[in-house]
Amino acid sequence: MKALRIIFMGTPDFAVTTLKTLVDHNYNIVGVITAPDKPAGRGRKLNESAVKKYAKTKALNILQPTNLKDSTFLDTLKALNANLQIVVAFRMLPKAVWQMPDYGTFNLHASLLPNYRGAAPINWAIINGETKTGVSTFFIDEKIDTGAMILQEEINILPEENAGSLHDKLMAIGSELVLKTVKQIENDLVVTTPQLDTQDIKTAYKLNRDNCKIDWTNAINNIYNQIRGLSPYPAAWCTLVNADQQLDVKIYKASKELVAHNNAIGAILSTKKEMKIAVKEGYINILEIKLPGKRVMDVKSLLNGYQFETDAKVL
Repeated sequence: MKALRIIFMGTPDFAVTTLKTLVDHNYNIVGVITAPDKPAGRGRKLNESAVKKYAKTKALNILQPTNLKDSTFLDTLKALNANLQIVVAFRMLPKAVWQMPDYGTFNLHASLLPNYRGAAPINWAIINGETKTGVSTFFIDEKIDTGAMILQEEINILPEENAGSLHDKLMAIGSELVLKTVKQIENDLVVTTPQLDTQDIKTAYKLNRDNCKIDWTNAINNIYNQIRGLSPYPAAWCTLVNADQQLDVKIYKASKELVAHNNAIGAILSTKKEMKIAVKEGYINILEIKLPGKRVMDVKSLLNGYQFETDAKVL
């Protein structure tokens, strides 16, 4: 059995569960590399990453380089004498970093590779209406998410699942997959499989304002999947036009109603209890919404204090 000296790299909550699993199984974590502290909130107070906060509670050695190619950082990394590096939700590594340890550097990715390589695999799997996804471990190479695969685990995406609930499920099974991968490396039992590139590989593009905007002329299932695939973060949005008001609103939860109607696409139909938007094959019922400067609220709370004109619509 190999004596492992592990460096762990990660930043958000998704990575913490894996680091905690490794610590709980008494693996020797000789260093934790995470993002530099960033100013956040109104007071611009420096905010530590979720991984740093956890690593401090375990008195782990923390590094927060701003430049992964910096010679001082590379010297510090080399001096830790790690023989395995594990990456979970971190940035792209230069070759000088990922090729350093004897047993390689492997990454946990929240998709069934080769599909959904890229920045937002959890979101895009739901947006695209997938019914299955999973987690993969692979050895890092020169490109993004293309290296030789080690292990995969598949799960179902439930019909009403959103990105938040799927994130939490993948975070849990991902930590167990990393543990299995480490045990294989430790016992010299790793068998890798090259990723096969085909023309129909789906990509997990970085989310931005444009691809989070709802197109109400789209098919009803596509709109519904976009809303749940972007909830709770960063959230699907659209422009609400009501009398002389134009507000950019975020929609966090909705349901769909397949029914024939004669309303204009984007028209808002509201009562004291419901708000629905006319689309091609029926209606999108809005269940949770956020107006600018307001908190996220259920639609009944919104309708208690907000009046829609008869010609109100969304763009």
